[in-house]
Amino acid sequence: MKPQDILAEKTSLWIFGYGSLVWKPDFKYKKSQVGYIQGYKRRFWHGDNFHRGNDEMPGRVVTLVEDDDACTWGVAYEVTGSQIEESLKYLNVREAVLGGYITRAVEFVPRGAGDPPLLALVYIATANNPIYLGPASPEEIAAQITVSHGKAGHNIEYLLRLADFMRCQCPEVEDAHLFSIEAAALALVPYLLGSQQAVLAS
Repeated sequence: MKPQDILAEKTSLWIFGYGSLVWKPDFKYKKSQVGYIQGYKRRFWHGDNFHRGNDEMPGRVVTLVEDDDACTWGVAYEVTGSQIEESLKYLNVREAVLGGYITRAVEFVPRGAGDPPLLALVYIATANNPIYLGPASPEEIAAQITVSHGKAGHNIEYLLRLADFMRCQCPEVEDAHLFSIEAAALALVPYLLGSQQAVLAS
């Protein structure tokens, strides 16, 4: 689905973020809400050769994988008026051109009691993407994340910021996939620092 397909006669649009968009949207918006979408699980299965990695050492970032029994928490941003075109142009470069993500329309459920579900646009990387990496163990994913960095910074920063968001904004949610990778990555940091210091000392 293309963004324009859900924009007909709309004066506002909701955009759902579940990765770096939860802390760094980088576009103007009217308001934001924490909540979730159903039918998808968040996984560090997508490769990143620009923002958090490069061609020689791609990083790992999250995408969504269909799972009827799962839900993914994040932030939805409402954009209105000229913000709609501006945000979509920006996200087309950030997520589609540089990230290889496609767009889908999903039902977003705000956390606030009594708030009705909203139609939102979400960016998803599928297995058809050339830089899609697929499943791996938490230890394997963590090992890749701890040594990768790109134009937006270190891959481990991405991981830790996402974990921090979940703990601060969704403390009642246990994201086993995310937290297991975080634990594995943090366990590697002292080893990597020790190895780096040994190289510098030699």
